[in-house]
Amino acid sequence: MTYFEWSASSDQKIIIPWRVIDGPESADAVAVEIMKTPVRRGSRTSISGAINFAMPLFEENPYRGLRRVIDISGDGPNNNGEPVTGARAAALEKGITINGLPIMVKEPSYSTMDIDDLDLYYEDCVIGGPGSFVVAIKDREKFKEAIRTKLILEVADRTPEHRTVPVAEKEPRVPCLIGEKIWQDRWGR
Repeated sequence: MTYFEWSASSDQKIIIPWRVIDGPESADAVAVEIMKTPVRRGSRTSISGAINFAMPLFEENPYRGLRRVIDISGDGPNNNGEPVTGARAAALEKGITINGLPIMVKEPSYSTMDIDDLDLYYEDCVIGGPGSFVVAIKDREKFKEAIRTKLILEVADRTPEHRTVPVAEKEPRVPCLIGEKIWQDRWGR
């Protein structure tokens, strides 16, 4: 695995270079490294930028896994860079699966880019590929549990009981350009 943090379309930073996680000790070591990293904040959200940044990382990976999966964790919809559906389509074309961890621990307000149904947005506009899924975090106290559940599902190559259907197969319940629209309505650019 490799771990990077992201915000705007041109703002990504690798925190953990490619690493083999082969047991509790290596998993704990990575968790400690991530916890030591200062929290970064950004004013824009480019899920498409994160996907586009992640795709070439697979080619640089010195390890060959059985699957290629991008995990997207975020607290808002795409509002910067290209539309998320285009980046998702490019990843799926390369055989990369995208899973989502929408963070929904605060009430949406006019001053933020938050939306009520971020989990549905992730289901319909972000994830895709064989076995793709969303694990939403709606309670701050269950953050650690949600991340653990998502990682176990991925490592075990399992799909949660509630199966989501990507946007290509149905009309999205939340418009895939909602973040761009909110940004435009508020800041006019």
